[in-house]
Amino acid sequence: MTALKSSDIDRFVARPDSAHPVVLVYGPDAGLVRERAEALIRVSVDDMADPFALVRLDGDDVAGEPTRLVEEVNTIPLFGGRRAVWVRAGARNLVPAVEALLKAAAPDCRVVIEAGELRKTAPLRVVCEKAPNAITLPCYEDNERDLARLIDDEMREAGLTIAADAKAALLPLLGGDRAATRSEVRKLALYARGNDKVELADVIAVVSDASALALDELVDAVFAGRPGEAEAQFTKARNAGTTPGSIMFAVQRHVATLHKARLTDTSVDRIMPPIHFSRRAAVEAALKTWTAPRLERAMAQLADAAFDVRRNAMLAEPIAQRALLSLAVNARRRD
Repeated sequence: MTALKSSDIDRFVARPDSAHPVVLVYGPDAGLVRERAEALIRVSVDDMADPFALVRLDGDDVAGEPTRLVEEVNTIPLFGGRRAVWVRAGARNLVPAVEALLKAAAPDCRVVIEAGELRKTAPLRVVCEKAPNAITLPCYEDNERDLARLIDDEMREAGLTIAADAKAALLPLLGGDRAATRSEVRKLALYARGNDKVELADVIAVVSDASALALDELVDAVFAGRPGEAEAQFTKARNAGTTPGSIMFAVQRHVATLHKARLTDTSVDRIMPPIHFSRRAAVEAALKTWTAPRLERAMAQLADAAFDVRRNAMLAEPIAQRALLSLAVNARRRD
């Protein structure tokens, strides 16, 4: 199997090796999938605007004409130089074309296949993971460490630093989609141009929630013990395109905040990042209801559920929904 671990992916994207000319980039974070696919293409050709150097193919068209992919890969560039083929998978079955390619892929032509979320048994993922001349790059939602690194990189690129409290407030507003996250951070950097440092006031003034949907109402319903409202908010989030993984991440982040506040006896107005005034009553009530031991059990329950969500893509939605409804029911207890 040639599926890279997350710690090795950025290194491969920066310097892809010729032993794996075919690269499948897939995952639930569409922005990250696009970013990595484009980065691979950028280092594989001399000019992305040159149609003789870079061929862009629609996956559905390739599926209807499986031999076309092999033909494109083995075409000699009119003016020489490096060449790449960029395929964006669609709804039709691309596997026969990819199988033919993997048997005849030219080592001097990079092929990048861009796809959405693929479960472990998805044929396209299976065939690429088994092939010795292909490699797969999974793209999952950024965790807090990834987001912190992205913020630092963008600030450095803009010649800025960011205050600790501003960074702490910014982190919960990002995630779910790499493109949206990067757009928000760059917007913040543009707003702060002319200053040396991004302050908390800048974040409050500029940054909107970069996730597909603000999940505060869902989170508060869960910890207030309102399962009916929690279920409605969960459905609303899913209908808006928020992935089960993103939902679980938001809930885990909130329970960690509650647990820290409980252990340190921190009042709501001193929690960092700051709680929006509209949520103060809900968070105060949750801190009174949930003891530190109960929050620890909730953290363990959510960690198990989040792992199952990642492991079982087809059952991710019911797994996440069941875990949150269970917490909402437990919130009513006073043990």
